[in-house]
Amino acid sequence: MPINTVSTQNTDLRIILNALYEPVLVLDFNRKILLLNRAAERLFGENLVGLDFVHAVRHPDILASIDKVLAGESRSEAVISLNTPTRATYRVSINRLDQTQSAGPGLAISFYDISLVLEAEQMRSDFVANVSHELRTPLTALTGGIETIKGVARDDPAARERFLEIMEREAARMNRLIDDLLSLSKIEFNAHIRPTETVDVKDLVEATIATLRNQIEGEHLEIVCSIPDTPCTIQGDADELTQVIYNLVENAIKYGKAGGVITVNVRKVEFSEVLLGPALVVEVEDQGEGIAPEHIPRLTERFYRVDSARSREKGGTGLGLAIVKHILNRHRSRLTITSELGKGSKFIVNIPVDDLDNPQ
Repeated sequence: MPINTVSTQNTDLRIILNALYEPVLVLDFNRKILLLNRAAERLFGENLVGLDFVHAVRHPDILASIDKVLAGESRSEAVISLNTPTRATYRVSINRLDQTQSAGPGLAISFYDISLVLEAEQMRSDFVANVSHELRTPLTALTGGIETIKGVARDDPAARERFLEIMEREAARMNRLIDDLLSLSKIEFNAHIRPTETVDVKDLVEATIATLRNQIEGEHLEIVCSIPDTPCTIQGDADELTQVIYNLVENAIKYGKAGGVITVNVRKVEFSEVLLGPALVVEVEDQGEGIAPEHIPRLTERFYRVDSARSREKGGTGLGLAIVKHILNRHRSRLTITSELGKGSKFIVNIPVDDLDNPQ
């Protein structure tokens, strides 16, 4: 075949390959790189044409798969992890292009990033395991209570009452868990639908604090609020934003210092460094034990707890902050957490606003 014809074919092939999202390389039967598309250049670097494939990838599994195709197989696959530029897992497909041992194209190698698929599978597996674990404890308590009441406590009113109280508490815990799971499912289902209501966050905060007033007083806590007199209207879902405020204030009640102060601030800012624009900021601060720095990045993970025993004792399901994060994501908002051991924690919500007629 004339040289200019080969060159034209390679140019046409490169145009086609550049239209593909996945990185693709074309090799000859000597494992020399003949072509690679832009996606492959971004992944492995430029100026690789004419070099051996090992200059792009030096992984034993993919090299072994290439050798299988060079030895006569029509197709082979490998799953490999690469650090180019960040760690990712790829399903690599090697396909034979020419059945003759010529100097022309021999193999096409494509890379499909399956990192998100594997991550989703792992998350689903972890989620099922966590839910099973969370339900097993109260179910064990209920089963044990029923057996005790039917057995040794049958004729012991005091023991029956004690075990019935335990069963009631554990049943309530399962109900809270199921409610939180349903809330999380609903929020995720609507994750890509932007809220269209106009809500006043000032009213939501005041209503939430009024709802939790008895709980605050029962824990001998004082709550101090700084809320603008003017409306704090944003575009959002009133029920979901109420859940955010409720969860944050309730956490401050549960983990705040006995006899201490919970501070709730609401203010407008002309420029939020978190959102890079005007925002409504809601802060909930407690005077509790604080959170160690290594725990803070994981607090919004499902079922993640700094102190599992204390969380369960306080009636927590391990889903509260995960729900907060998902609601705020839907509202294009962000949660920031700061804490110092022995001095307490502050949860800061930044919500975007379209105007600041009366900035506070």
